[in-house]
Amino acid sequence: MTLTPFGRTAAAMITPFDADGALDLDGASRLADHLVSAGCDALVLSGTTGEAPTTTDAEKAELVRAVVAAVGSRAFITAGVGTNDTRHSVELARQAAAAGAHGLIVVTPYYSRPTQDGIADHLSTVADATGLPVLLYDIPGRTGAGTALAYDTLLRLAEHPRILGVKDCAYDPLKSARVLGATDLAYYSGSEENNLPLRAIGGAGFVSTVANVAPREVIAILDAFDAGDTAEATRRHLALAPLVEAVMSAGVGTVMAKALLRAQGLPSGPVRGPLKDADATQTAELLEQLRRSAPEAELVSASA
Repeated sequence: MTLTPFGRTAAAMITPFDADGALDLDGASRLADHLVSAGCDALVLSGTTGEAPTTTDAEKAELVRAVVAAVGSRAFITAGVGTNDTRHSVELARQAAAAGAHGLIVVTPYYSRPTQDGIADHLSTVADATGLPVLLYDIPGRTGAGTALAYDTLLRLAEHPRILGVKDCAYDPLKSARVLGATDLAYYSGSEENNLPLRAIGGAGFVSTVANVAPREVIAILDAFDAGDTAEATRRHLALAPLVEAVMSAGVGTVMAKALLRAQGLPSGPVRGPLKDADATQTAELLEQLRRSAPEAELVSASA
């Protein structure tokens, strides 16, 4: 049986802001409730999609408190605490735990280009800081090629009692398969196009940006697969691919996800610089793609 310590179908939730760009805690609570009501059994806060690089430490803590208060009894809440400063990451981890987070996601340290030993020490130190389970975030496309978690490093980290999983954005399926075969780490797809392929080889589930705007459609892919209907899972996966491409077309899904949520009347707000909001033409194209790829998602969101 596949272990799912951080839930199975997690939305990488955007961070709603108001029209002036301030943190919208009421909007965050309402969006969290919407996503969980749509079937997400977990939420990941303050990740890439949540604009973690441009939210303050205080905002991160406030966000956790608001979301846990809104849905904490119905969903597993994982808080992003990764930085390229070990001491700062430890502080964020302790802050998230105090705010009520159920788990932590920790990205490999970026920019500084530490060795694999340095990366392992950084991640282990953060895992030592609280009693919460830790999800490693392997995304070398954003943190730098040298920060990809090596196979041997993953084996070493898997021995830590609180490091229980990996959000896999490494685009290295052979490494993922080898680690799945050699450890008990729960592997979560962090790249939409790999949600079904990773599940097929024993992945735990996904952490999805597209789930912000089409949660039922994304979840239905895994539901069909787990029910043994691989043909239906494949059909749904392929049908959703154009929407995945459209949402990720800005290089970070936050921009297009927020545009779609805003167009549907759900909490979102603007993005913070250096990101740029989608324009009217982009938004219209996104809505058309949503109608084609996930018509149910549009109906559900429009009535929320």
